Amino acid sequence: MVIRNERINRRRQVVIIMAPELLILLGAAVILQADLLPDKKFLLLPPVNFTIKAVNLAQVLLRWEPNPDQEQSNIQLGYHVKINAPQEEDYETRNTERNLITILHKGFSASVRTVPWNDHSLQASSWVSAELKAPIGSPGTEIVNLTCTTNTKADNYTHLRPYQVSLHCTWLVGKDAPDDTQYFLYYRYRSWIEECQEYSKDVLQRNVACWFPRTFINSKGRDYLAVYVNGSSKGAAIKPFDQLFALHAIDRVNSPANVTAEIKGTCLSIHWEKPVSAFPSHCFDYEVKIYNAKKGYFQTEKMTTNTLITIIDDVSKYYIQVRAAVSPVCRATGLWSEWSRPIYVGKDDQKPWTEWFLIAVMMTICFILLIFSLICRICHVWTKLFPPVPGPKSNINDFFVIINNEKTGSSETEVISYAEEAGFETLEDSVF
Repeated sequence: MVIRNERINRRRQVVIIMAPELLILLGAAVILQADLLPDKKFLLLPPVNFTIKAVNLAQVLLRWEPNPDQEQSNIQLGYHVKINAPQEEDYETRNTERNLITILHKGFSASVRTVPWNDHSLQASSWVSAELKAPIGSPGTEIVNLTCTTNTKADNYTHLRPYQVSLHCTWLVGKDAPDDTQYFLYYRYRSWIEECQEYSKDVLQRNVACWFPRTFINSKGRDYLAVYVNGSSKGAAIKPFDQLFALHAIDRVNSPANVTAEIKGTCLSIHWEKPVSAFPSHCFDYEVKIYNAKKGYFQTEKMTTNTLITIIDDVSKYYIQVRAAVSPVCRATGLWSEWSRPIYVGKDDQKPWTEWFLIAVMMTICFILLIFSLICRICHVWTKLFPPVPGPKSNINDFFVIINNEKTGSSETEVISYAEEAGFETLEDSVF
């Protein structure tokens, strides 16, 4: 019993001696855990001085500043930007400004808030918003159905820009625009802005189309083309209109050049050159259309090279056309070119034209004779032109004369009767 009590006392002494050390370790663990966990009382404050400014055609600048009252900490801060109009979009960034390409005729509004960049356990700040109002103008006076296309031409006047891009745009007059409304078009590509100088007009002499024979547009570029149209009128304030175009979606590729075809035996070989374009040869896809005149059907082949060799199984005339489009390996898929002018190769298995001519002449003559014969039959022309010849009369020996003398008085009556034999025409009696 004594030994057991001694053991209990020793354990108590050990616990008493180690108690301070245990308290120190526990306190250190609590402090370390507090440092590792985020401060639940740490609040994120919204940005300040948020502004939206139109800096160019279809371009705005969003700018804000960090909240000066934001408590400093080791937490990295970022910003969540939300575009509300003209279309909804959002993104996160650590910058405090952003250039955006967007249409502005509907106005522009956005919101921004502070967010933790890496630690999502903290709650984001409240939103702050700013707005760029839509330009003034009477509803229904802005243009509608704006369409634009670009086309590339070779330029032999300069080596710096061997290709020139033209721009053609058309639109319709606003339904509520006064008759004296006049529209004016501008385009912006990157930092270049140019006003149209060549317009086409409607019956009221209002501008409804624009032509730029030479522009600053790079046909290989990936930037957006911004087109802006405003107007003026004595009767109303004309509302402006702007639109963005992706270059690949409006670029009208030229047709392939110098299409040639040759038949050797049963082998049809077709060759062409790449379209006039700033893109190299490997950047084009092709479609070849072959029409068999004898069988009357089209055959279409897709190609990535500028040569097609195919086998034909009969002799016929073939009509061949080729068109091109920029391949997705070089640019986003866009418009196909127009078909090239048709070329003809091979020969027909039909009769020579001289043979067909003789057949046509003979058929025409036979038709005329048939019509003439029917007319003569209907109108009795033959009877009138060629009356029938009467048949010969019977010989005198076939007749016999019967003379009867009647009456014995001073006067005599002589009666002569001619009687025909059976089968002959009976003549009328003649009385003398």
